[in-house]
Amino acid sequence: MASSAQDLGPVLDKDGVRLTVDDAIATVTLTSPAKRNAQSPALWRALTEAGRLLPGSVRVVVLRGEGKSFSAGLDRQMFTPEGIEGEPSFIDLARRDDAALDATIAAYQEAFTWWRRNDIVSIAAVQGHAIGAGFQLALACDLRVVADDVQFAMRETSLGLVPDLTGTHPLVALVGYARALEICATGRFVTAEESVATGLANVAVPASDLDAATQDLAAALLSAPRDAVIETKALLRSATTHPYDTQRAAERAAQSRRLRALSHLDD
Repeated sequence: MASSAQDLGPVLDKDGVRLTVDDAIATVTLTSPAKRNAQSPALWRALTEAGRLLPGSVRVVVLRGEGKSFSAGLDRQMFTPEGIEGEPSFIDLARRDDAALDATIAAYQEAFTWWRRNDIVSIAAVQGHAIGAGFQLALACDLRVVADDVQFAMRETSLGLVPDLTGTHPLVALVGYARALEICATGRFVTAEESVATGLANVAVPASDLDAATQDLAAALLSAPRDAVIETKALLRSATTHPYDTQRAAERAAQSRRLRALSHLDD
């Protein structure tokens, strides 16, 4: 890239989240390294806002965390009776009726949802700890580049909870049901080597090379025409749920659109 996104003026910079844009590449950075980028409802709202603020020129979004850890999960203050000032505690949430509780969790999930949009490709650059909500945030992205010191873990079950920030679907899709269940039920760490071997990560690199490897991947993703990437991403995402003949039809329809666009027949 011609310049570093981290050197540009931020489009958004609040509540532990910074969004910068460098032409077709946006970078979302978690900016609380002293807290190992622990997550809170305020951070989730900022992540949701970052997705809404993406300019139409953006094709690739890089997600990274400052410091030694990508994200060590939920802010531990959320587990205390008083919770985080200005936010509902877990006890407060438990006292809400079913509809209100469902709506609250759905709002939290929005921070983890927009990374899957077909008009962008998202890359998580993950180093150190990616635990619980941190693991699920990495799973929200399309691709994962990991440092050789990465340690993924899904600790929700160990705390009497479940992974509820959209992480179960991609985890099972990537590693299969049996391994996903074992990872979640035991809460154990998943290393860089296992991450690559099981398809959880695309590539593992030395920690010192993480940013460069992520930038190289982002640049490679920009080499193909944007509309072809969008159509291909949509096809690949639907392939996991469509019956075979339905997927064949979707391929034909997508290719017809591409052929007509390349031949300028829609002008």
